[in-house]
Amino acid sequence: MSELIADIAVNVPLKQLFSYRVPESLHDRAKIGMRVDISFGRRTTVGFILNLRRGEAAGLKDIGGIPENEPLLTSELIILLRWAADYYCHPIGQVVRSALPAGLGSDKNVTTIKTELVYTPLNLDMQLRGKKQQEVMQFIIENGTATQSQLGKRFVAAHAVLKRLVEIGALKSAIQERLRDPFWSEELPQDKSLILNSDQGIAVDAIDEAIAKNIFSGFLLHGVTGSGKTEVYLRIVERCLNLNKQALILVPEISLTPQLVSRFRARFESKGWRIAVLHSGLSAGERYDAWREIIRNKIQIVIGARSAVFAPLQNLGLVVVDEEHESSYKQGEGFRYNGRDLALVLGRQFGCPVVLGSATPSFASYYRCEQGILQRLALARRVHEGALPVVEVVDLRGQVLDGEITNVLVEAIQQALENREQVLLLLNRRGFSPFLLCADCGESFHCPNCEITLTYHQHNRQLRCHYCDYSDVVPEHCEKCQGTNIEPQGAGTEKLELELSELFPTATIARMDRDTTSRKGAHQKIIAAMMARKIDVLVGTQMIAKGHDFPGVSVVGVLGADTVLNFPDFRSGERSFSLFTQVAGRAGRASGGGKVYIQSYNPDHYALTCAAQQDYHDFYQQELPFRQELGYPPCGYLVNLVFSGNNSQQVPGVARQFGNYLISIAAGVDVLGPSPCPLSRLRGKTRYQILLKSSDRVQLRKLLNQLDSEIIRIPKQVSLAIDIDPLDML
Repeated sequence: MSELIADIAVNVPLKQLFSYRVPESLHDRAKIGMRVDISFGRRTTVGFILNLRRGEAAGLKDIGGIPENEPLLTSELIILLRWAADYYCHPIGQVVRSALPAGLGSDKNVTTIKTELVYTPLNLDMQLRGKKQQEVMQFIIENGTATQSQLGKRFVAAHAVLKRLVEIGALKSAIQERLRDPFWSEELPQDKSLILNSDQGIAVDAIDEAIAKNIFSGFLLHGVTGSGKTEVYLRIVERCLNLNKQALILVPEISLTPQLVSRFRARFESKGWRIAVLHSGLSAGERYDAWREIIRNKIQIVIGARSAVFAPLQNLGLVVVDEEHESSYKQGEGFRYNGRDLALVLGRQFGCPVVLGSATPSFASYYRCEQGILQRLALARRVHEGALPVVEVVDLRGQVLDGEITNVLVEAIQQALENREQVLLLLNRRGFSPFLLCADCGESFHCPNCEITLTYHQHNRQLRCHYCDYSDVVPEHCEKCQGTNIEPQGAGTEKLELELSELFPTATIARMDRDTTSRKGAHQKIIAAMMARKIDVLVGTQMIAKGHDFPGVSVVGVLGADTVLNFPDFRSGERSFSLFTQVAGRAGRASGGGKVYIQSYNPDHYALTCAAQQDYHDFYQQELPFRQELGYPPCGYLVNLVFSGNNSQQVPGVARQFGNYLISIAAGVDVLGPSPCPLSRLRGKTRYQILLKSSDRVQLRKLLNQLDSEIIRIPKQVSLAIDIDPLDML
């Protein structure tokens, strides 16, 4: 007997779907994309219907129930999720779980649907006595309807007025869902529509043509810092919306979201188009409501961090990936996808253009332009014809520093403060100092869970691990020699902030790193204070370099440049050039020019000299031979296999056994390792890795497809993470 069968994705570490019988009582409600309650093994959990079919259902369990009245996944999103699960070699159920907002993919829905009253005019001719009643009634008439939250925001003591208007029959009320809007308390910003220069106009026309033709095209919008990339985004999004299509805008960090959202709200909300934001800085309820509005086709623009690539859009006409070079588009744990790469897959799926924007494109994207795969659109000059900043590489060789800042940078900061201009200082290390050292015996203090020293945070007298969040009090004496001569070594942003306050006691100094931005809205407060000129000097990690537009900044300083340059990774040159060029681009954006100082013991490194000249092509030409010779991406392909477990003897044994198996079946693929990971112990687990490298993607995929049987034989005490196209191999 043929019955209705649902193939369901379950959040378990297994790659297959699981089949369940759909009882007749649920036939009308069972749809692809619905969340369902199921019995799985000895427990009850939830799953998602990815396919419905007819067949023999003997021996299959029944679906227990369907909690929602509408799907949470669209058919278009399911196609993307299944492609991503296959490409990144990750269980489909866990992929679905990662794509959904918090609470929707777990066993229990912890996010509730809020409701509120909505008011509609019932008697337009009624004569009202009170002035407040007349004002409220007029507002509702002009808007057709109004919600309780809208009226409460606009009118004082609105509740009592509304209650009376309902009692006398002037209004009628009904209950509707209340959306948790992150912009509820914010005024709509004013739009500043700018005149395009010739480079911007050429870029807009090229992308507009692809939007109008409804075809997939990949563009690299390569614009120097301050060249007006955001205005290009706004213009092409407007073209997309005018064709009744939706637009997706990805940003690498939530710290970039407030400024970008403000520009988009100013341009589009006044015209009736709705914007939804998706990122981890929102509450679970805000993300849940945004997701439901998107899936109901009530949203025209989605802006968010990497996970927003999974927004359930059904009529997508344009994808923009801002600051596409950023490594934060790659998920570092669990489902290790790259949001930028999936954006290109999404564009191909929908047949729409994808625009990758950056002042310092990823090496892979520029290489694809050279190969003719992407079309490069250049914005070679700043808007308003402003000059690029002058960059000086300060040679630290032979200098004895009294603190972290050279005299030339101190003088530049002093001059900027006298001119009532702002300063940015980049130091890519959090805390007060990277570690404490016993000067008597040379002992340092390490995290008990990770193979790394503990960072000293002076404001709360703590030693902290930035990988596992372990913390400890600062010891009074050294456990090894009992000495009390314990000194901080090196400097982090906290120490730099203190040094600046001593050098410039009248200046307002702020710090922007993960320690100061952990609370909701903290990023936005710092950015708003910078825009309002309430901060004179802003100290921060790399998050201050990412796309912010601070018109008042005239001086930028880069400290600790050698830490980035000497990082043990083949991409260290690329990352250094990108970071230094990006942070330099924060200077002189309004008035033109500005001055940038990069302190380094290696001033002749090509990443520094090219960054000083803002010359990406020269950097590319010097970096390319190195990548070609060693077969590193984008001239080759990598997969990193990471084994981890609690048993320090078992993990390397399993890794060696797996490595021998790979060597025996590999064809056209180099098997490097196994070897301890650079961080050989992390969060209490021993870690080994095997790196697969090949110039042929087909051969590499063929090898990966042969791994399933061997993976099954790995002991349960050892986990294997497969990282396709890795960016971080620590």
